[in-house]
Amino acid sequence: MCHIRAGGVFLAVLLCLLTGRVTEALAQSPASIEQNFANSLTAVPSEGLTATGAFYVPVYSSVSMSQGKLRADFSVTLSVHNASETRPLVLKRIAYFDTSGKMVESYLKSPIALKPFATIEVAIATTDTRGGTGANFVVDWAAAGEIAEPAVEALMVGSVGAGHYAFISQGRPIRLTGKN
Repeated sequence: MCHIRAGGVFLAVLLCLLTGRVTEALAQSPASIEQNFANSLTAVPSEGLTATGAFYVPVYSSVSMSQGKLRADFSVTLSVHNASETRPLVLKRIAYFDTSGKMVESYLKSPIALKPFATIEVAIATTDTRGGTGANFVVDWAAAGEIAEPAVEALMVGSVGAGHYAFISQGRPIRLTGKN
């Protein structure tokens, strides 16, 4: 009987520790982009940002299966790639929205600039289902002059039973101004 109680206490402590880590991992903090991708960033250009645009990226933190009787949860990794070989890409906003269109999280406190050919990522943990089945990102970008359009896409990874699934969703331009 003592072994069962000791095992139960051990499992309870382990569960508490894991729950704390899961809560931390629910959302990537805005500061972590600057910290995690410091080598990908450069100074925001001081000259005028004459080319601007935005991408809409549909993502799926959850997917309904079996006529809605089963829900599969997925991790989401949003990647923003500067496709320019010569100019920095300024990211003005990275916002995450849920199925109802309500903003769940904003990932930039102020604009950041990606070096040529550099990439940053935003990670949503499998346990973070706030976005739901119709989640999406909006990424606003700008540049000082002509620039190759950025590549913005999301990778979803998850499992149901013994099956593992991975798929991508490409960003769609929704706004573009200036010469590109």
